[in-house]
Amino acid sequence: MEPIIETKGLCKRYGDKEVLHDVNLQVYPGDILGLVGKNGAGKTTLIRVLTDVAHPSGGSFTLFGEEDPRKQVILRRKIAAMVETPAFYGELSGERNLISRLILLEKSGDLQAQAEELLRFVGLDEVIGTNKKARDYSLGMRQRLGIAMALSGEPELLILDEPTNGLDPAGILQIRELLLRTNREKGVTILISSHILGELSKLATRYAFLDEGHVVQEITAAQLEGSFDRSVLLFVSDEKKALELLRKQGYTAEKGPEGIVCYGYKEVIEPLKALLLGGVDVTHFKETVTDLEEYFVSLLNEEGK
Repeated sequence: MEPIIETKGLCKRYGDKEVLHDVNLQVYPGDILGLVGKNGAGKTTLIRVLTDVAHPSGGSFTLFGEEDPRKQVILRRKIAAMVETPAFYGELSGERNLISRLILLEKSGDLQAQAEELLRFVGLDEVIGTNKKARDYSLGMRQRLGIAMALSGEPELLILDEPTNGLDPAGILQIRELLLRTNREKGVTILISSHILGELSKLATRYAFLDEGHVVQEITAAQLEGSFDRSVLLFVSDEKKALELLRKQGYTAEKGPEGIVCYGYKEVIEPLKALLLGGVDVTHFKETVTDLEEYFVSLLNEEGK
């Protein structure tokens, strides 16, 4: 499968400061690729280069397999981006903003109906038929309008830089569900950066971890989940028998201060099933799994060694 974006030794310098260094990554069709990195790691700079807001100082990148910047100009019509803040006319309503955008894109047909369909898709039904100005929308509504503006060109790739920044939990949930629908229902590939790693972990199918301007690791969500440390605290009717059963099944098990602690399984149902089939009742249990933030911190610590 040919990547939509592939960077090869990409570098970006501002004066004497190298913000991106030898960046190599791929974005494949259908991905929701999460860019993970601390502030200053180079996430926004990378997005600016890929969206032609900034030009690389070295290396190269392809868009839909094309490396020639002159030919990439046409291919950029397949890409939409929302970097930092959504772009729209604050004096106009959501509908008028979208109709204006559709006119610029030379869309044909019933533009009013198309604008209303986009507003419904992003969950802004409430503003349809009103004259409420976009500048008076809440932050979450403005973000969703920005995504609607981006989707008006029917892009194959959507690039987003911190789309949930500043939103409350309800707004974050709305954006997450919208992006998942965009990916699944419209088949749009998404490249997204976010410092809210817990939220990103509910979206991304692949990750690229950046540190000090270079990619330290690319990994799929499935590979990442498989590498997480898991343990389960078990409260059982017979601790001695539970230890024997779990160890016989090849798990690492030990008596903890509160109950039995078990490691070495893939799914928590496995040790639970072994105990129940062995005649040991489990009154309750508590699983602990490494999260994305912990994994990222441990990855940076390993890089620093």
